[in-house]
Amino acid sequence: MDIVKSARKSDDKDQSTRSDLFDKVESTIRHFPEIINKKIAYARNMSFPLGQYLHFFDHTQQDKAALFEQSDGLKAVYTRLSEKLGEESYIGEWYTVDQEGIDRFAKVTGDQQWIHTDPERAKTESPFKTTIAHGFLTLALIPLLTDSVSPEKSLYPEAKMVVNYGLNRVLFPFPVKAGKRIRARTRVIKLISMKRGLEVVREVRIEIENSTRPACIAETVLRLYF
Repeated sequence: MDIVKSARKSDDKDQSTRSDLFDKVESTIRHFPEIINKKIAYARNMSFPLGQYLHFFDHTQQDKAALFEQSDGLKAVYTRLSEKLGEESYIGEWYTVDQEGIDRFAKVTGDQQWIHTDPERAKTESPFKTTIAHGFLTLALIPLLTDSVSPEKSLYPEAKMVVNYGLNRVLFPFPVKAGKRIRARTRVIKLISMKRGLEVVREVRIEIENSTRPACIAETVLRLYF
């Protein structure tokens, strides 16, 4: 009899535990909309890309029209870029990555690995049989390779100020051997409206001469203020 009573108590306890669990799950599910709304509201108030994307999608056509009325330059840039969104818009000149440039970058950054700075050792020990450029050197050359650092050749002359906001994504599929030539190919892949300007996301591909694999693929983010 004691065993039966014990079993019944155990069953009652299990049922009570399951009931409590179901109540908690039901309560959580019931409050999902509220939780999600709070998360979205928090994201919108934070200064990171998700908030910017939500801000963009919240814009109605009237909102955008109001923004354009504030600046003819903004409207001109938005129209020009949106018409060729996703299309390749720039192919740069060839640039030679020589050992001197690699050595200067190594000295500035402190990255003195022999694969970059020791040509003699690289000949015998490196699978590439020569020194290679730092991946970050290739990345750092993007402003030069895209011809976007010259004040006389502004890509967005209508904007009062252009700010490098950062990078969404960076890959280094293949190394650049010392002495090789590289160039940039770019296309605008996304436009995001802001209160006082426009965020421009570009895909930049750094190709190596006579190579089917690129040295770098990066999504750069520029913010234009009008």
